Amino acid sequence: MAFIGPPLVIRGDVDSDEDLTIEGRVKGAIWSDGQAVIVGVAATVVGEIVARDITVFGAVSGTLVASDVVDIRATARVTGRVVSRRLTVEEGAWLVGTVAPHQLTAALVVARSRHRTAQKTPPDITATAAFDK
Repeated sequence: MAFIGPPLVIRGDVDSDEDLTIEGRVKGAIWSDGQAVIVGVAATVVGEIVARDITVFGAVSGTLVASDVVDIRATARVTGRVVSRRLTVEEGAWLVGTVAPHQLTAALVVARSRHRTAQKTPPDITATAAFDK
C-alpha cells in the first residue's frame, strides 16, 4: 500500500501500481487503474482519479472514474463527475456534479489513452522544479 501523508503537497500526476491512501494534498491526476484509492478525511485532491475502487472521506474536485465502485462517505465533499459501475453515498456526504454510470467504458478508454500519452511525454521541468522549493 502506498501512502501520501498529511504534510505532503503534490503538484503533478501520481501513478501507483498498488493501493493508495492519500492524507495530504494532490493537484493533478491520480492513476491507480486496477487498484484502490482512499482519500482521507483531511485530504484534498484536485484532478482526475482513475482506479478500481475509490473511497472518499475528504475533498475531491474533478472526475472520479472507477471500474467497480465509488464510495462517498459522510465526511466527503465531492465536486465533479462520477463514472463507475456502482456508487454509494452516505448520509451527510456532499456531492455536486454528475453521475454517469452508462459512460464507464468510454471514460476508461479515454483515461487509459491519456495515461499512455502522458507516460510518453518528457516530464515538465517547471513542475519538477516546484518540488525543490
